[in-house]
Amino acid sequence: MERATERLLPIFVTLVCLTLIVPIAIVIVLAFSGQGFLKFPPDSLSLRWFATFFGDARWQATLRSSVIIAAIACAIATSLGFFAAYAFVRRDFRGKRFVLSLMLLPIIVPTVITAIAMYFLSARLGLVGNMLWIGCCHAALALPVVLLILLSTLQGVDVNMERAALSLGSSWPRMMWRVVVPLAAPGIISSALFAFLASFDELIVALFLTNAATQTLPVRIWNSLHLEIEPIIAAVSAFLIGVTAVILLLDSILRGRRRPARA
Repeated sequence: MERATERLLPIFVTLVCLTLIVPIAIVIVLAFSGQGFLKFPPDSLSLRWFATFFGDARWQATLRSSVIIAAIACAIATSLGFFAAYAFVRRDFRGKRFVLSLMLLPIIVPTVITAIAMYFLSARLGLVGNMLWIGCCHAALALPVVLLILLSTLQGVDVNMERAALSLGSSWPRMMWRVVVPLAAPGIISSALFAFLASFDELIVALFLTNAATQTLPVRIWNSLHLEIEPIIAAVSAFLIGVTAVILLLDSILRGRRRPARA
C-alpha cells in the first residue's frame, strides 16, 4: 500500500501542477495572437497587442498608478514590518502574542470584508481615489507577509553581533544600520519584493478604493472584461504573469545566496 502511494503521489502532484499551469499557458499563447478576436489556438502570432498595450496612454496610466501604489505599499510595509519583526524577536513584552495575531489578521480575514471596511473608512475621510491612501491600505494587506519573512530572517541574526557593536560604543541606530540591516538584507529585499507583488496584483481592495484617475492595472482588466473582451487583455495578463515570475525568480536567487552565507 505504501509503495503504491509513493508511486501515485508524483503522478498526482504532476497532474495538479499541469491543471494549474495550463490556463496560464493558454493566456500567454493568446497574448501573442495576431487576430482581432480571441481564438485558441490562434491562426497567427504577433506582438501587436503588446504594442497596443505599451502605446495606449490609458493603459499606461493604469500601469503607472499600479507601480506608484505598489512602491508606496512596499516602502511602508517593509519599514513597519522590519521594526515590528525586530521587536518581536528581540524583546519580551506583555500582549506580544495578541499584537502578533492582530498584525496577521489581514491574511486571516477574507479580503472582501477588509475591502468593505477600508471603503467605509475612506469614504468618511474623503480619501477614496487618493493614491497615497490606497498605498497605505495595500501596505496593511502586505504587512503580514513581510512580517513572517522578517521574523524568520531576524531569528537567524546572531544577537552577539549586536551586543559587540553596542559594547564598542556604537549607538543603537548605527548598530541597526551597520550590523542588523546588512545581515538581514536578503530577507528585507525578499519581503520588499513580495510586498510590491501583493500590491501590484491586488484587485478587491483596489476595486473599492480607486477611481477613474487612480485606476490600477488589475481593476482596468476587470472593467474591460465586463465591457468588451479584447486580445489586449490577454497581453496585459501575460505582462502581469511575467512581472510575477520575475519577482519570484529574484526571490529564489536571493534565497539561494542567503543559504551559503548562513552556512
